Amino acid sequence: MLTTQRKSLILDILRRDGQVIAKRVAEDLALSEDTIRRDLREMAAEGLLKRVHGGAMPIAPDLPNLSARRSVSSDAKQRLGARAVQMVKPGQMIFLDGGTTTAEIARCLPRDIGFTVATHSPTIAAELEHHPTADIILTGGRLYKHSMVATGAAAMAAISQLRPDIFFLGVTAAHPVHGLSTGDFEEAAIKRHIARCAAETYVLLTEEKFDLVSPCRVLGIADVAGLIVSAGVPEERLAPYRALNAAILEA
Repeated sequence: MLTTQRKSLILDILRRDGQVIAKRVAEDLALSEDTIRRDLREMAAEGLLKRVHGGAMPIAPDLPNLSARRSVSSDAKQRLGARAVQMVKPGQMIFLDGGTTTAEIARCLPRDIGFTVATHSPTIAAELEHHPTADIILTGGRLYKHSMVATGAAAMAAISQLRPDIFFLGVTAAHPVHGLSTGDFEEAAIKRHIARCAAETYVLLTEEKFDLVSPCRVLGIADVAGLIVSAGVPEERLAPYRALNAAILEA
């Protein structure tokens, strides 16, 4: 088997299983473990995966700050936001996570029906300063400046008093095996807590977030009601997520 064929197979295994175990791949291909380890080292140097003891994991995405993220996939985020607001009904309470994609939801919210928006993000609340029909609940806590969201015990206590109809969740990575994840432990805990309080959770995903793993797990794919995704994501990439019974809503 050619080196390029081996590397392609390794990437297929990584997407399918969420990890590569060098010994197992070597046995399946009747090759030496040293050969597979060399392939993994080269692929890590190329930025295709992350080397770990005994094998490899998907590479974790970078964690740029909020200002840097505003310019990333802005058109796709606008479409995701527009698709999400189609779910909002009169009288509901929705909870908006922090982030640039959920900010697009805030900008697209209907202005002819009454509803409540809860958030732990002051930047999201500020987006709704002049909204004519939305009541705003801003929870406090320790401010995680990187994402401009409140975290910690005070935030959890305030959120515990709420029962949102829908939580629109933002994450940095999604993987069918390792679930939905983000880069900060405390932020992941808050996201998980909001999801427990909400009747339904939908996560908004631009295409570059698929099949990656960030350090801190939030939820499994099967733990959310659905994924709101960019139109045009290849079906072969979506199939493992559909298999976990999460609805796929294209924008």
